[in-house]
Amino acid sequence: MGSYQRQQLGITKPISLAGPTELDMMKNQELEKFLEDVGLSESQEEVLGRLDQIVKIWVKKISQAKGLNEQLVREANAKIFTFGSYRLGVHGPGEGMETLCVGPRHASREEDFFIELHRMLSEMPEVSELHPVPDAHVPVMKFKFNGVSIDLLYAKLSLWVIPEDLDISQDLILQNVDEQTVLSLNGCRATDQILRLVPNIQNFRTTLRCMKFWAKRRGIYSNVVGFLGGISWALLVARVCQLYPNALPNMLVSRFFRLYTQWRWPNPVMLCHIEEASLGLQVWDPRRYPEDRFDLMPTITPVYPCMNSSYNVSSNTLRILTEEFQRGNEICECIEANKADWNTLFGPYPFFEAYKNYLQIDSTAANADDLRKWKGWVESHLRQLMLKIERDTFNKLQCHPHPGDFSDKTRPFHCCYFMGLQRKQGIPVIEGEQFDIRPTVEEFKHSVAMYMLWKPGMEIHITHVRRSSIPNFVFPGGVRPVRASRESRRVSEPEVSGHKESEESQESKLVLGGANDRKKKKREEDIAGSNLRAAKYFAAGASSQCEFYEGSSLSTNSSLSRAEKVANEIKEGLEGFINPSELPHKSGGAIDEDRRRPTIANDESSSCQEAEELAVEKLYRLSI
Repeated sequence: MGSYQRQQLGITKPISLAGPTELDMMKNQELEKFLEDVGLSESQEEVLGRLDQIVKIWVKKISQAKGLNEQLVREANAKIFTFGSYRLGVHGPGEGMETLCVGPRHASREEDFFIELHRMLSEMPEVSELHPVPDAHVPVMKFKFNGVSIDLLYAKLSLWVIPEDLDISQDLILQNVDEQTVLSLNGCRATDQILRLVPNIQNFRTTLRCMKFWAKRRGIYSNVVGFLGGISWALLVARVCQLYPNALPNMLVSRFFRLYTQWRWPNPVMLCHIEEASLGLQVWDPRRYPEDRFDLMPTITPVYPCMNSSYNVSSNTLRILTEEFQRGNEICECIEANKADWNTLFGPYPFFEAYKNYLQIDSTAANADDLRKWKGWVESHLRQLMLKIERDTFNKLQCHPHPGDFSDKTRPFHCCYFMGLQRKQGIPVIEGEQFDIRPTVEEFKHSVAMYMLWKPGMEIHITHVRRSSIPNFVFPGGVRPVRASRESRRVSEPEVSGHKESEESQESKLVLGGANDRKKKKREEDIAGSNLRAAKYFAAGASSQCEFYEGSSLSTNSSLSRAEKVANEIKEGLEGFINPSELPHKSGGAIDEDRRRPTIANDESSSCQEAEELAVEKLYRLSI
């Protein structure tokens, strides 16, 4: 405790400096036993050294080909850095490795990295499934090296020679580099800074390992389809560690759910203050850049230039995340009261039982290499399909994307994705009303067909399937599980809030290939009206979350000592929330059409602190 008091980590003081009780230590032992039983342990791979050798050979080869003098060729160097889960120390068995190649100013990304290095890798027997993605937001080369999945980014610095002891944590490393290099370096720099900003690295790693496993089991670990990726989960966990610096992992898991159930999004999660630098790079700032005002769940990286790592979160995926946090909070309260165990918390989300209607998106290609490229392209656009459906149904039809893909082994070069569909809860059912999403699906298929690397055989098919018609190949072993009765499902897990199917949605009808075509002009007018209503709705701010979870059937009886403990935590933690109005001012920027989402208006940001106090007061009432 003393070491933490000498150096406060985070932008506010901790909520609690309390250490673990005997009960906490017992619960933590149970959690560690659970992690051991499910095989969540660190793993080391032996491919980094070999990969580092390859890029060193590559850079000397291109330096010589470009006619550099003998000394520069002799000194030419490139380095491999790791980031993400591997660098954080939470790399699990079978996980891929996120790596960064740092090269000199004369080694270009377009020709030398994506052509020459790609050619070298393609000729190596250890390399398989080589798939360059040069047009991604962060350009990446994907491949397997001796069976280990590798994501390799590239950063071209302004140096002629890359020193072997290069320190990429210094801001000057970003001088005179392009935007892709800044984005590529940000992952490594942010990962290292996170480890510097947590009070206990080992507790942070164990807690993050828990939360990653939980998020994957609950189907919300994916940045691509609009949930949260690895860096966002790390930032959320790190903030909890800062607020509870002396807590054990079992306590940190419980406090994670308690904190983020009550967090007033879009207030940002930040591990440190946003600092300006003299390099003129754009940092996340909703007061200066209009596009940042529409981020719904901002989770800010802790290094210059600070960025929002959760920019893909939509209003609907935020709803799902919020409901999962609520479920986790309620189960953790049961665990503390010895009414549930860790298996309950980490139980998988029954995606193919949760909805009556689904969209099945099938992708096929002529060979394995084409399918790998086509599949990646389709997956990167699934979020657009989800947003278009919600837009064209005036937010009445909600989409829940499954983050994984499935393959029918009886069909060559095939994979498919699924989305659960349901009517938004609280929307009255109109007799005979149908959701005709044919025009939306056709619009999406047309946009996907614009793929620049399209080849014959690359096809996409989208069909509506009911729960009873879900293909067997999506289930483990290809065997459809026997559906439990409603009563037996009720007792299998504590009755908690979650993204469950609305009873009203059972009466909804979905049309994918029928009548009821809308005229374009009418649709545009209706969408404009819907956006206006949505803006008014979100302007309400603090009251908008109550529709996500309308109470819990769990008992919240607690002892007086527990109530006093929670009250003291809340009293100390009132300053632990961030007000966007405190951020510096800027101007300029453009709004991305796909992220045109209403958020708290600037002139209302002064009320954020009051909203936070109301949220914490609600937490206090629930805890006693």
